[in-house]
Amino acid sequence: MNGDGLRRVIIESVAPEIDGGQHPIKRVPKEHVVVEADAYADGHDLLTVILKSRHESEKTWSETAMKPLGNDRWRGEFEVTELGVYLYTIEGWVDPFSSWRRDLLKRIEAQQDVSMDLIIGERLVEEAAKRANDVDAQSLQAWAREFSQSGESTMKARIERVLDEEMTKLTLRFPDRSHATTHEKELRVTVDPILARTGAWYEIFPRSCPGKVGRHGTFKDVEAFLPHVAEMGFDVLYLPPIHPIGQSFRKGKNNNPVCQPDEPGSPWGIGSKEGGHTAIHPELGTLDDFKGMLRKARELKIEVALDIAFQCSPDHPWVREHPQWFRERPDGTIQYAENPPKKYQDIYPINFESDDWPALWQELKRVIVYWIAHGVRVFRVDNPHTKSLPFWEWVIGDIRQTRPDVIFLAEAFTRPHLMYGLSKLGFNQSYNYFPWRNTKAELIEYFTELSQPPVSEFFRANLWPNTPDILTRYLQDGGRPAFIARLILAATLGASYGIYGPTFEFMENKPVQKDGEEYLNSEKYEIRSWDLNRADNLTDLISRVNRIRRENPALHDLHHFQFHHTDNDTIIAYSKTDDELKNVVLIIVNLDPYNVQSGWVDLTLEELGIAPGTTFQVHDLLTDARYSWHGDRNYVELRPWEMPAHIFRVSSDFT
Repeated sequence: MNGDGLRRVIIESVAPEIDGGQHPIKRVPKEHVVVEADAYADGHDLLTVILKSRHESEKTWSETAMKPLGNDRWRGEFEVTELGVYLYTIEGWVDPFSSWRRDLLKRIEAQQDVSMDLIIGERLVEEAAKRANDVDAQSLQAWAREFSQSGESTMKARIERVLDEEMTKLTLRFPDRSHATTHEKELRVTVDPILARTGAWYEIFPRSCPGKVGRHGTFKDVEAFLPHVAEMGFDVLYLPPIHPIGQSFRKGKNNNPVCQPDEPGSPWGIGSKEGGHTAIHPELGTLDDFKGMLRKARELKIEVALDIAFQCSPDHPWVREHPQWFRERPDGTIQYAENPPKKYQDIYPINFESDDWPALWQELKRVIVYWIAHGVRVFRVDNPHTKSLPFWEWVIGDIRQTRPDVIFLAEAFTRPHLMYGLSKLGFNQSYNYFPWRNTKAELIEYFTELSQPPVSEFFRANLWPNTPDILTRYLQDGGRPAFIARLILAATLGASYGIYGPTFEFMENKPVQKDGEEYLNSEKYEIRSWDLNRADNLTDLISRVNRIRRENPALHDLHHFQFHHTDNDTIIAYSKTDDELKNVVLIIVNLDPYNVQSGWVDLTLEELGIAPGTTFQVHDLLTDARYSWHGDRNYVELRPWEMPAHIFRVSSDFT
């Protein structure tokens, strides 16, 4: 037996608690962590339950009283303000003083003799005085004496003094916590930069910038292109790998296994005689040119995201210097990448089961640290689900100990558990299944999952309607309305989204094969020329959508998100609000890119801050049109070739 037998409070079912506390939840500065738990004890005594929190750099816990919700469920919250890791846990104890006071009030109401109760109360206050500081102890001792004073005072007057609210609060500040129960785990919150939660990404291939026929683009060309990206309102410019490209088995146009002498190859075939993952492809420029581009981007409030693709061309220095880091086939050659029936002879996967894995891990970490040292704060990680999961947990955790401002985006179109697992292990954001969720039912099912605990506590989706690898059938067949619909869905369903730049801006929709998702004349294998002055573009609309995102805090997270019923299965409606219902945004999208669709939208007005039965205004931020709506049910009609969506700002203010 030990002292644990005196700890009467049981604490269970703490939320949020990811996998029993094995992994942290995620927040950004100024967000709150709302914590609930079951806490109970034997008998009928009242409990005090507190939420304890602290930044990992602090030694002292901050404490917040948790409030009972009924049925032994308790809730409390705390705010995170700094990057890094916060810890939180729950403590509870039986509260004799509050229990005594509750019972005293009941006895008084029943007109029972409370003389003995006052003696008990006096002793409880005296015990609290022993735990208090000098000034408060004196106040409590003086109050305790009033419990037993009689003199000329009536019992009613004594009881009034005994029930003094301020002295009651003072007593409760000094409870006996010697037998308190503390939750067995200290749970964690990873606090990331705001850009890890909310941001708009734009992807370009530097070698296709500015798109002049016959010339390889450079970092200086990207620098000249940055104002265009800034004017459209993007926060992140993502660059595919910028490293030297191997010559051996270099792929040609449209993934042709035979490469012509003037074809540039795939940037993901990393490594040549010029160097590997810490080198720059010579035709892009120098390291100084790269750093100059970063400086210009920051002046325009844009972060540059660099691609981390841990794979090698046959010409990579690691292949020669560390052959043990790759798989050897029975014939003595190194195993190239395959996704049967596809073969990627220009890429050697890294063998994370190498006996030399400690040295391998350190070298891969060195690559990331190298680019951080040269100013990169954001990394898009290529196919992390095909690499060692313990490696990612180690390297991201190790880097974040000194650089909590660095962001890692997982390009993980993979199985749900694996995709979620990468987020739990440290990735700040992730690609996801959004490109293939096109029907109303699919979108509602998927984003209900993403917006609710436990997934919403650790997984941040970055929504991309297209990538260099993904041109969906919806975009291939739906024309301009399909591109607009997917843009608005991506930009408003999630807090972060991205587009594969010019291909989306200029609505490229031709695949290599009709049943495939690979782009015809893909930039992965050739240098493209882009005319920014083309009339058939979405530039102005993209700029408007990004401006709407920035000006409406409701679109910055998924905290207050709900779908609304429509009587047409091709029309989807959902809303987002801020915490105080001062910013309410209602999005309605026609998912049919071919036909006019109409229907009725049902709203729960109270949840949008609108009094039931009243007339209110919906202001379409896309077209600037304003409509007066009345009541919970209203009519919409969306013509896809005019505008397949509304982004309404909802307000009872008609000014």
